[in-house]
Amino acid sequence: MKWLVVVFSVLLSTSSAWAKPLVVGITLHPYYSYVSQIVGDKAEILPLISSGFNPHSYELQPSDLKRLLEMDALVLNGIGHDEFASHALEGLDLPNLHVVYANKDLPLLSSGRGSNTYNPHTFVSIDAAIRQIYTIAAELGRLDPDNAAYFQANALRYARELRGLKNRYQASIMDLDLTGVRIASTHNAYGYFLQEFGIGVDTVIEPAHGVEPNASQLQNTIDRIKAANIQVLFTELNMENRYVDVIEQATGIGIFHFSHMTHGEYDAELVMREMEHNLQTLVLALTKAAGG
Repeated sequence: MKWLVVVFSVLLSTSSAWAKPLVVGITLHPYYSYVSQIVGDKAEILPLISSGFNPHSYELQPSDLKRLLEMDALVLNGIGHDEFASHALEGLDLPNLHVVYANKDLPLLSSGRGSNTYNPHTFVSIDAAIRQIYTIAAELGRLDPDNAAYFQANALRYARELRGLKNRYQASIMDLDLTGVRIASTHNAYGYFLQEFGIGVDTVIEPAHGVEPNASQLQNTIDRIKAANIQVLFTELNMENRYVDVIEQATGIGIFHFSHMTHGEYDAELVMREMEHNLQTLVLALTKAAGG
């Protein structure tokens, strides 16, 4: 009888060693970075769509649906930035796919477009990114208990690195007198990020993300900027907004570019690199506006 127990134990250990690693799908570039840092070499990461597409206007193709069938889990923003995936999942029967809602444990900001709609740009914020990283690590750990502790340890390490990055710039911001500083934004993508530093946005220019203001809306914006003495306009890196030049010429406002982190190739280091760019930009913009 003892030899049966030994053989069974060997078979179990062999089966565990040969177990197929998780295939984790992602919808947006920041989630590729999060998942890469969490799973290391213990899972495969499979982007749902190829790089180079605008997630706001994308519609899933047959090849994308084929990738869905290969996934054990799919990490979703789920509150408005990857609707191409959310809408597809509503019409598909995928009982073996575990959907990870990265924002489920996060206090959300309103989108400003009515009740029950939220600002989806949580990944631009360091504090919000850390909460999402912990949520993803916990969910993947439930799917792969053998590697749960490994995922959790990686999440803690990555969170410490992100906090350390924030702390290196926060002191510079805390030393500034921002009493008279007024800020505009082309759209509300930076609400979570600015909120971490106690900074509000006085005016948002686009009536909706990606929708350029018409002539009268643009003139009203220019009038508000002049009347409120707004000194800083944050806009998106790698995104051409033709009206920004008009505003700059009409008001003399300072233009500064934040990374939205949803462009380029999928990259495990993208979030850390682009977060630092945004922090450097924030310090520069506030220092100039404060007269430093």
